[in-house]
Formats: sequence, structure tokens, C-alpha cells
Amino acid sequence: MAELRGLKLEQRHGKSRVRVARVWRDRDGKHHFAEWSVNISLISDCLPAYVSGDNSDIVATDTMKNTVYAKAKECSEQLSAEGFAIVLAKHFTSFYQQVTAAIVNIVEKPWERISIKGQQHEHGFKLGSERHTTEVMVDKSGTLHLTSGIEGLSILKTTKSGFEGFIRDQYTMLPETRERMMATEVTASWRYSFESLSSLPLKPLYFTDRCIDVKEVLLNTFFGPSKEGVYSPSVQATLYEMAKAVLGRSPDISFIQLKMPNIHFLPVNLPSKDKPDIVKFADDVYLPTDEPHGTIQATLSRLTSKM
Repeated sequence: MAELRGLKLEQRHGKSRVRVARVWRDRDGKHHFAEWSVNISLISDCLPAYVSGDNSDIVATDTMKNTVYAKAKECSEQLSAEGFAIVLAKHFTSFYQQVTAAIVNIVEKPWERISIKGQQHEHGFKLGSERHTTEVMVDKSGTLHLTSGIEGLSILKTTKSGFEGFIRDQYTMLPETRERMMATEVTASWRYSFESLSSLPLKPLYFTDRCIDVKEVLLNTFFGPSKEGVYSPSVQATLYEMAKAVLGRSPDISFIQLKMPNIHFLPVNLPSKDKPDIVKFADDVYLPTDEPHGTIQATLSRLTSKM
């Protein structure tokens, strides 16, 4: 942020959607693979570029793009998306005097190792569904803000869901029910409690493992035990239980935000003048629709001693 002639300028610049893939080869012949879409944003002292056309303090966005590939090459050991984002942010804040802070956002494409006849393939992968995300902000002092997440986690259960007791007025047509299908596409993001680069765990794939753990907690809470399941009185109630379970399992997470649109499966009844029950709904035939859909989101955080 800079002030000039009674005005205030807040600025940043960067490079978006830099796609990079990296293969790591173990000595025993097993390959590991990651594909990332990288977004970089630099906060820097480059006021002359805006007010007088002097670009001498600008880090070119093409340089940022090339840095992604150079740093990927330097990472000789497999690392998480968070780890790579930290590598990039540390580079930009330490290498360039003008850069006061770097924000690196990464979306990991969900490549999964395949199994052939029950055995994991050494170098074969298939594309999955939900995406692992992260955003890292680092400043020159080493202060860190680290957020991870999951996008596109589509989940559904065919029973053990209801919705009743809600406000009714002259515009309400929705019937109450204790038996409905429940489907959503979860977007989750959570902030880790690490506040500096020096406080980070040393394990290279620590955050990859943590993302797997969080996803497992979310799924277990949503579905419940495999035989009997768990009843959901609303998306709101289930969302809260999912968020609370993550915080209960993860002392290194300070808050979690969940977005869970209510994707609808509408009961199908097809009457006609001559035949009233062409299709009579019996919890079996549905019309899938996601437009319009309900939108439910919430953030659950830990109370601190200052609050």
C-alpha cells in the first residue's frame, strides 16, 4: 500500500494458471507423479511502475512462470502441493529485495495410482475427482499463513436424511420429510496453526497425509457406520458435525470452512388422465437436478484466549 497526492494505492501482480507436472523416480523403479496449476501473486515496492512507467522494480510475470519450472526441477524429493507453494513463496520473498510478501495458490489435479489385479502399478495413474488445494502467504520476516482444502468432493446417501420443522408461510410449498436422498459437492478449506516458516513440520508429505486425514473424517461423519449410517436432520446439522469432527481430530487446524450445496433429487410421480399411476413414487425414482440448489456454508474456529 502506498499513498500519493491524497490517494492510496494497493497493488499486487503475478502469474496465473501456470501448469507444471513433476515425476519422481525411486531407486526401486516406482514412480510418483503430481500435476499442479500454480497462481502467484507478489506484493512488492514497485510504485514507480504505476505512477511514472518505471519498471525497474518489477518482477516480470514471465519470470514467475519460469521460476515455477526451475523450482520444480530443483525439488529432487517428492513433496506436497503445500511444500511446493512454500518453496516458491520463500524464493520470491528472499531473492527479490522489492518483494515484501508472496501469495502462492496451487490446485492439484487428482491423479491416482492404479492397481492391476490387486497390485499397485509402478508408473500407472488415472484421473480421480476431488482436487487438493492450498494457499500459502509468506512475508520477508518468515511469517506464514497456510490454508489447504478440497474441492469437488461429490457425495450422496440414498436414505437417513430429512428436513422438517422449518418456517412455513404463504410461499412455502416444500413438504416436510424424514426420508429423502441427500447429495452435495463439498468444498472444504482449513487454516493450519503454523505461523512461521520455522514452525513447519519437517516431514515432506506431511500436508498430503493431513489432507487425506481430513477427507476421511469428513466422509466418516457424513455417512456414519457402514451398516446403519447416521441420520441427518438437515445439511446444516451435518455440516456442523463434519466441521466439529475435523477440529476434534486435528489440533494443528485452527478453523475450517465448509460449503455444501444441497443438490436435489426430486421424487418422480407421473399421473395421467387415464392412468393416475404411470409412475408412483415409492422412494425409488428421482429427477436429478442441480439448478436451482440450496447453498449452505459455515466456518467453525477454535476460541482463543483473547476472545
